[in-house]
Amino acid sequence: MNKEIFSNISKIIERDSKSTTYKFALLRATIDLIQENSPFIEFKEDRVHLPMGLLIEKWMIYYFPIFDSIRRIPQINGTSNLAFEELMKSVVDFYKKRNSLSGFNNDLKRNGIPEELTSTIRSLGDKLYSTLRRMPMHYIGRSISSDYHSIYKPEIPKINRQFRGRIDSEFLVSSYGTFSIPKDYYDAFEILGSFIGGQDSILFKWAEFSVKASGNELSLERVLGNLAKSPVSERDVKKSKELFQSILLKSGDTRCVWSGKKTSSIQVDHVIPFAIWKNNDLWNLLPAVPKINNSKRDKIPTPELIERQKGVILHYWELLDQTHHSRFQKEIKISLLGNESGANWKELAISQLKESCHFLIEKRGFDPWHL
Repeated sequence: MNKEIFSNISKIIERDSKSTTYKFALLRATIDLIQENSPFIEFKEDRVHLPMGLLIEKWMIYYFPIFDSIRRIPQINGTSNLAFEELMKSVVDFYKKRNSLSGFNNDLKRNGIPEELTSTIRSLGDKLYSTLRRMPMHYIGRSISSDYHSIYKPEIPKINRQFRGRIDSEFLVSSYGTFSIPKDYYDAFEILGSFIGGQDSILFKWAEFSVKASGNELSLERVLGNLAKSPVSERDVKKSKELFQSILLKSGDTRCVWSGKKTSSIQVDHVIPFAIWKNNDLWNLLPAVPKINNSKRDKIPTPELIERQKGVILHYWELLDQTHHSRFQKEIKISLLGNESGANWKELAISQLKESCHFLIEKRGFDPWHL
């Protein structure tokens, strides 16, 4: 199987636009259809075709509990709503006294949507169709290609406006045509899709085992929350940053590690972002001016940038080694040096830092950052 496809999928997940959850919902729905071995799947030359209607149905099912939640679960950056949010909320409200998501799913799969909701569901289906075409299908893959529709290609269907029966899954399949993806992506989703989607991830399976072992007294959500809990808290991060700032004040040296400029306004930055690696080691904390720190955010510094700024990085590492030798050496040995520590630890650590950043950018697909 083409390894490049797996690398591309990582880049899409990490680098493609994340202004809404559309990308995640599209990938999840595609994977689910493939994992369920939908009988509607068709192979034509180097592309695989699936019904757009089944994708729309998946989105209805995914977003229903989100808008049914007592506590708001944001799905878009800023204060605006998703394109189909109001219609989805109308469906959720209709089913509040009709067994909620289970009732909606049963009607969609078996009974047909009640007549009083038919117009709303048709409008929701149309809105989801146009949203899928205009947004995630149009843009997904832009992190690896300059072309639009580089992975997902929807066809224009003949929407059946004369339909008089009850709306159900069959109606959705017959009304919204198909979309296609390259065969290589289909193969990747078929083999590893359940891991990408999380249903067969180690954490999910661990949580499922714990729930069953508890006699189903624990909820899956609660167990997952505990398993995913980080040992490094925001309080730990704050303390380490305060420690570094006190060292800077005593030394009188407040140069930005990335620009080299001296300034009185300094923020302590995680070289490898905390959101990506919950690492609070002193070597991973370096000073940066606010403007540069804000532009970097959760991006990974390129090996070229690290090499260019090696002198400044080593200057701060030496300062940390002098002031907190025991902690600094323990942390950098575990994270960067391994068994290769010695008199040349600085060059070894820089080399490993560049290697780690290269891996995160090229293999894991995180956004690179350089000045």
